[in-house]
Amino acid sequence: MNEQRRVMVCRGTGCESSRALALQEALEQEMAAQGMNLPVKRTGCHGLCELGPIVTVEPDGLMFIRVKPDDAAELVSELAANTSPEHLLYHDPKTNQPLPHYRDIEFYKRQTRVVLRQNGHIDPESIDEYIAIGGYLALQKALHWMKPEDVLEEVKRSGLRGRGGAGFPTGRKWEASRNAPGQPKFLLANGDEGDPGAFMNRSLLEGNPHLFLEGMTIAAYAIGASRGYIYVRAEYPLAIHRLEIAMAQSQERGYLGENILGSGFSFDLRIKKGAGAFVCGESTALMASIEGRRGMPRSRPPQSAISGLWGKPTVLNNVETLANVPLIIERGADWFASIGTENSKGTKTFALTGKVKNTGLVEVPMGITLGELIFDIGGGIIGDKPFKAAQTGGPSGGCVFTPHLDLQLDFDSLTAVGSMMGSGGLVVMDSGTCMVDVARFFTAFNENESCGKCSTCRLGTQRLREILERICAGQGKMSDIEALEAIGNLMKETTLCGLGQTVPNPVLSTIRYFRDEYEAHILERRCPAGVCKALIRYRINPELCTGCTACTRACPTGAAHGEKKQPHTITQETCIKCGACVDACKFGAVTVE
Repeated sequence: MNEQRRVMVCRGTGCESSRALALQEALEQEMAAQGMNLPVKRTGCHGLCELGPIVTVEPDGLMFIRVKPDDAAELVSELAANTSPEHLLYHDPKTNQPLPHYRDIEFYKRQTRVVLRQNGHIDPESIDEYIAIGGYLALQKALHWMKPEDVLEEVKRSGLRGRGGAGFPTGRKWEASRNAPGQPKFLLANGDEGDPGAFMNRSLLEGNPHLFLEGMTIAAYAIGASRGYIYVRAEYPLAIHRLEIAMAQSQERGYLGENILGSGFSFDLRIKKGAGAFVCGESTALMASIEGRRGMPRSRPPQSAISGLWGKPTVLNNVETLANVPLIIERGADWFASIGTENSKGTKTFALTGKVKNTGLVEVPMGITLGELIFDIGGGIIGDKPFKAAQTGGPSGGCVFTPHLDLQLDFDSLTAVGSMMGSGGLVVMDSGTCMVDVARFFTAFNENESCGKCSTCRLGTQRLREILERICAGQGKMSDIEALEAIGNLMKETTLCGLGQTVPNPVLSTIRYFRDEYEAHILERRCPAGVCKALIRYRINPELCTGCTACTRACPTGAAHGEKKQPHTITQETCIKCGACVDACKFGAVTVE
């Protein structure tokens, strides 16, 4: 029997902000008006976020990008005629040829979608669609055919490591909690995701919440947890909304709550909305927040697996980690372990952002190289500028640069070069990026997010930021580099929690690989990238200037001036270095020094 043809509208956060709901309603109206009997359904994020709203047609595999409500009539008419409006198709960035089917787009061809395989293909608010693709079969298998110890052993054998940052072996964490004395046991899921530019967990919760819930219930069964919390920041309203719908549906069908599927196992699950504190990504701070206290880390031991939430054995896993569990139970540990590298099994989702052509959400095997991710899947650097660096692991990660394009993206390889996997944020930078300014930005973020409990973190982040700001302002000294290294190493050794210990990573890694930029700022009072305003000057090349007056019209302070058809000049005393003159000049006469 042929699969029913249907139109799918991306309703993830990115597409929602671009009027995806209005688009879906317009398509439904046009279907009725033109006599087409095709269902129009919502889906989660497809991954190519900047090209939204995205519309696909299944089972054809057609994909249309940047579709507006006003395009609905044309799109429905073309679908009726089995043709495609070319202006709504994705065009290959190298050949500029239209690619009607998403299976032919390099962004998708080079991925290995496991956790995200149903994002963009099912309605996240329909449990029936999840069940139709085999959803909750893994839970039935675990509850009726496996003992909790069997589930735990299968996860251990798979080699699954935590996707939230540290990469601790998941099975070992579960085992420690299962064997710990005390009841009740708790299972917590961290969906807070506070890294700038990271949206992996949010997209998974929005696009396929039942996969995550199934994994969490299986995990609870394995460790003997009767109660659980999903910690999600309040700034994720769509993820919370779809989680609430999925939880209600699961409970109604018997996949959650009391006596799940008649197995005798019960699991009470609730959502805890976080206030957006980055430090609550640390396990003990997250638990303090759930308990109603200020989110601040505590010293360890005891480990949370022994004494966590309300002093009881507790396991905390990342959303992506738990979403892998049903797949491991369904397909087996050997299948999962066959993907990735020796010490980093499976796939990893990344939020690919920054100066890259294809920004969005990707899933790739552990061990893929940085170059493959940026240039094959990401399509290369915007404007074909030279690649300079990538920040991995969020604000607590480090920068990797051009010689690292062959670096395998796995837990151990990233740690070896002074960075980290983190939760999967990856910010790409081109030659126009100032690495000193990058270090300053991430340090300022971490300073704002520090809970202030440790003096080395509270004062250390402040001192790092002050020194970096002084260097960016052209007031740095060579001794500042030594001070940055000394403070950074002290913080790594003495700070209580992971946030403080990793705060120096952006600073230390940029000094390690871009010391020449620090020295240029200090010794030459020059920003090689032309970013730090205190160290740059805008000048007009008289040989290229035609006297068109475009720069004078754009300049907000009148610093750019001159007679028509005569070379213009810029008065440095009144120039605010906004760059408006550069953007306005069509002849390349305005340069940055």
